[in-house]
Amino acid sequence: MTDLLSDLEARGLIASSTDLGALAESMAEPITLYCGFDPTASSLHVGNLVPLLLLRRFQLAGHKVIALVGGATGLIGDPSGRSTERNLNTDDTVADWVNRVRGQLQHFLDFDGDNPATLVSNLEWTGPMSAIEFLRDVGKHFSVNAMLGKESIAARLNGDGISYTEFSYMLLQSMDYLHLYRDHGCTLQVGGSDQWGNITGGLDLIRKVEGPESRAHGLTVPLVTKADGTKFGKTAGGAIWLDAEQTSPFAFYQFWLNTDDRDIANMLRFFSLRPVSEVEEVIAAGEANPASRAGQRALAAELTDLVHGVENREHIEAASAALFGRGDLAALPETIWRQATEDVPTTTAVSAGATVIDALVATGLCDSKSAARRAIKEGGAYVNNQRVSEQEANLDSSLALHGRWVLLRRGKRSIAVADLGV
Repeated sequence: MTDLLSDLEARGLIASSTDLGALAESMAEPITLYCGFDPTASSLHVGNLVPLLLLRRFQLAGHKVIALVGGATGLIGDPSGRSTERNLNTDDTVADWVNRVRGQLQHFLDFDGDNPATLVSNLEWTGPMSAIEFLRDVGKHFSVNAMLGKESIAARLNGDGISYTEFSYMLLQSMDYLHLYRDHGCTLQVGGSDQWGNITGGLDLIRKVEGPESRAHGLTVPLVTKADGTKFGKTAGGAIWLDAEQTSPFAFYQFWLNTDDRDIANMLRFFSLRPVSEVEEVIAAGEANPASRAGQRALAAELTDLVHGVENREHIEAASAALFGRGDLAALPETIWRQATEDVPTTTAVSAGATVIDALVATGLCDSKSAARRAIKEGGAYVNNQRVSEQEANLDSSLALHGRWVLLRRGKRSIAVADLGV
């Protein structure tokens, strides 16, 4: 079990720790640990994956893990890593998001095996507490001077300021750790590096309430950064969500497949559950042949399997190949076809019976009919991956995939869709 810490260090996954030696000593036997996830949206996103997978690593190593969903703290808003106040959401909205996040956690942790994970909401113990109880039992143990020195608070005081509501967030999270320490024997809280101030606040509270001999620990993982300076987990279309309805499995797979070569080594070490030795082999293979994108393909497959299932991933890989002539388009399920062509230029300006020349122009693959004729003559025009040889070829309705769409391609990489609407 203590080998887990060595594994995390080898991956660069330890940002801060209270005392690694003492933690390693306690991990000679199974320990109980927790990580919290606030429902700030209706879905978790890829930025949550590092702490999520950290919990999974601990569970696979035999430790007892608790996933906490912030039914209470989600109503308040964590100031960590933010320059402005969060908008407060209604009780009903947060309750709905709690349920959605709970469902997503099932993909990462085993709640039914020999070492089942535990799922809790901090609203269970925070909701019944009165304001007087909170101030007397929790607030009296916190020094405002010490809180002002915490990075998450200090940054806001030097900017737009902070409300008393968000200022109090640290007390709520600290109370969570105390509650889990008492009721579940939890002795380790993990989270992203932006949570260090909240984690140490909980450790201080435990020592003050339970006594200096209490043994509790904190450990954070680094926040993921990208070499090009852009924010990890963001694309031109917005955040990459774990919910298939908000980010399709195809788009999720493509996000990892498009990882910058400069980032892929760190991404594999952070996100892959393969042994470090295997990760380093994949990295070496990718560096020896960058065009193969071996690291990107391995990571995209592993994470898509985990989040969306093996069958979805297999369909996605088949779709990626089929769009560019290396597979059977007709075999793709309609849901995968829709996901794969969501960002492909599409025209409804042609109907069944239109010429391929008209379709090439309507989709923008060719800027004129003469260019379309030239593409056909040179063997560079394709309909559903079949080369077009006749200048007057038509888009017959029998070609329509799922009774509606035809894939057009010019050359090797330029594709578009004609929606025949039949």
